[in-house]
Order: sequence, then C-alpha cells, then structure tokens
Amino acid sequence: MAGFVLIHGSWHGGWCFDPVAALLRARGHTVVTPTLPGMGGSAEELAAVTLGEWGEFAAQHCRDLKAELGGAPVVLGGHSRGGLVVSTAAERDPAAMDALVYICAMMLPSGVSRAEFKTLEEPNPDFDAIISKVHDGAATVVDPARARPVFAQLSPPELVAGVLPRLVAEPHGPRSEPLQLTAERWGSRPRTYVECTADRTIPIASQRRMQAMSPGARVVTLDADHSPYLSRPVELADALEGAIPA
Repeated sequence: MAGFVLIHGSWHGGWCFDPVAALLRARGHTVVTPTLPGMGGSAEELAAVTLGEWGEFAAQHCRDLKAELGGAPVVLGGHSRGGLVVSTAAERDPAAMDALVYICAMMLPSGVSRAEFKTLEEPNPDFDAIISKVHDGAATVVDPARARPVFAQLSPPELVAGVLPRLVAEPHGPRSEPLQLTAERWGSRPRTYVECTADRTIPIASQRRMQAMSPGARVVTLDADHSPYLSRPVELADALEGAIPA
C-alpha cells in the first residue's frame, strides 16, 4: 500500500479530491488532501503567498506521511496549477516522495512560469471570461455561475453543484514565478502525466505542449474534463495507483 499527497488547483481546496480519495482509501491507501495556505485569505495573505512556500508545504506533508507509513512509497500528485507546487516540492526535497503525478497540470520546465506559458497557448476566451482580478491584481476569482462548462462539463451536475460555490480567491504571485528545477533533484523522481482530452481549461494541445517541453513522463489518457476527480474518479484512482513505484 502507498500514501498519496494530492495538491489542488487554482481556486479550489483539498476537498475537491474527495471522490477519488475515497476510492484510494477503500483500496487500502492513505490519502492526504491539504488546502494550500493563503487560499481565499485577506488581501495581505493572498499577496504574501509564494510558490516556494507552497512547495515546502507540500514537501512537508510528504515527509510526514512517509514517516507515518514507515517508509512505504509516497506519491505526490497535483491538479492544474497544483503541478507548479508538485515540481517545486520535488526540487526542494526529492527524497520526501517516490513519484510525481500531474493531473491535467502545469508540468513546465525550469525557467518558465505559468504566466509565461499562457502566452504560448492558443487563446481561450471562454476560460478568460469567467476570471476576474481582485485586491488590485493580487488575486483572481471565478464566476461560479459560468464555470461548469469550462471546468466540469462532463461531470455529474450534482457533484459540480457542490463544488463551484466553494471556490475561493487564488493568489496571483505563484503564477508569475518561474520554476527553478534540476535534473538531479526534480528530474530524479518518476513522473506520470494524466492528460484529459476534453479539458476546456488547459486544453489537450496545451497539455501535450508541456509534455514535449518536459519529456520523460509516462502518459495516461482519460476522456475527461478539467475535473477528472468528478468526471472519471475510478480511472483517475487507477492512474494514481499505477504511479506507485514497483
């Protein structure tokens, strides 16, 4: 059995993984789904968030889980923007986790930020239309009334209805920070990329561009929207379980 630390994406919290976490726990695994510090906080708290602090936060959860499990393998996974956190955590302390999983996530090479990558993508007006800046640009929020067709068009409506009202302000700072990664640290951990072919937030073309920019990941393809933990929880649990090192 293994441990999983799952890092949520922008505007969400650790609760978004509840369906897939329940499946993994039923299979005998230990799952931790923390909410990143500063999410939905005050203007000052949002402005103070850094990618480095988030990476250390994730790495510490991996260390704690590895100690709790007595050395059993620990898989660190991230959804969407959570991929930035996964990469940062692996660079800080690669010994804290045994494998990385990017769930339609930001798997960017060293020197590139999320904001810079967006300039390389095709325009996505439907996504841009649901995002608004707050706190003088220190954070962004999502319009929940218009988010389902962009975030979760294939997901069960009753599950989506329980998620969208919980979305909170997302700090902008980590999007602007270029990743600083090395082959010796981040590159030493085996990677799985779970691509979602019906994703309207990070379209499949963008996901595959990132795979080309950071080659070497094992790829799992799901017929899923940007919320595979809602639309394809069993398949996502299978992909996460498949990332456990032999």
